[in-house]
Amino acid sequence: MKVVDLRSDTVTLPSPAMLEAMHRAELGDDGRREDPTVKRLEEMAAERLGKEAALFVVSGIMGNLISLLSHCRRGDQVIVGDLSHIFLDEQGGAGIVGGLQLRPLANQPDGGISLQALEAAIEGDNVHHARSRLLCLENTHNLCGGVPLSRGRTREIASMADGHGMLVHLDGARIFNAAVALGVDVQELTESVDSVMFCLSKGLAAPVGSILCGSRDFIDEARRNRRMLGGQMRQSGVLAAAGIVALREMVDRLGEDHRNARYLAEGLNDIAGVTVELERVQTNIVMLNLTNLRVSPVEFIVRSEKQGVKLDWVGGNRFRAVTHYGVEREDVGKALDRIRNLLTEI
Repeated sequence: MKVVDLRSDTVTLPSPAMLEAMHRAELGDDGRREDPTVKRLEEMAAERLGKEAALFVVSGIMGNLISLLSHCRRGDQVIVGDLSHIFLDEQGGAGIVGGLQLRPLANQPDGGISLQALEAAIEGDNVHHARSRLLCLENTHNLCGGVPLSRGRTREIASMADGHGMLVHLDGARIFNAAVALGVDVQELTESVDSVMFCLSKGLAAPVGSILCGSRDFIDEARRNRRMLGGQMRQSGVLAAAGIVALREMVDRLGEDHRNARYLAEGLNDIAGVTVELERVQTNIVMLNLTNLRVSPVEFIVRSEKQGVKLDWVGGNRFRAVTHYGVEREDVGKALDRIRNLLTEI
């Protein structure tokens, strides 16, 4: 029985083209900026996102932390969404490593932040308060169900921050999902931010790595902070080679993941015992609520896995399913059948 793993798009395996590229990658010491494959990936990423320069980093969490450290000084305030990955899922690195104060504001349904709440939260040059230095946005927004933040919304929120002298960082782990879902060039979603991080190892299916993009001065500072965090690598072109293939070949196919997510969501909504907010399924993330009270969330996860379907429990009666490379429409159909049978038997 094939296991249908819907826990995350981080469980993808590299494509045959990626493995071949990794095998043939031209290598050098990236710590000395001598790895030609890493250089190609960074140049390609910067051009693709409309920024001056880019830096290859180990992970999205490292990329976000490097951005905060590069934009801010110790004691500065960073405004984030209360459901953001930076606030909830990155081990408090901003405070522990950077001495930064995170100020959470309520995320709206699209993953954005109210302009009124943002303006009220921004601290000026008041000796009693930490300076509001940086605003962080997330697109697509994970815990808001993968809803893409539009160009217009990004621009108006970023403009508010800019008007108060703040910088803006975008956690764009799934920014290409957003661009594909909205039918726009990715640069339209990054043009109004100062820095952006995106993951190669999620929907783009590379085995390791993320990219940080911004101005040349920002990337120079980010490179120093990457080393400080122990993220400087050596012959990392063997990983960057897969990232090049990811950018060339894996972006256009994201629409397939989105269609499979919609198929999954509609199928789940027809099963007694679970519900899905269909209007929120716009990319590759499906948030489902367990309404069958005869089974606990933990038991539902365990029984689903025994039936060959892996889901991600996000708390309460809420679960996440993520479609990705390696999960075909037929696999989604199998997952629906297995979940339907499981809930029917309880």
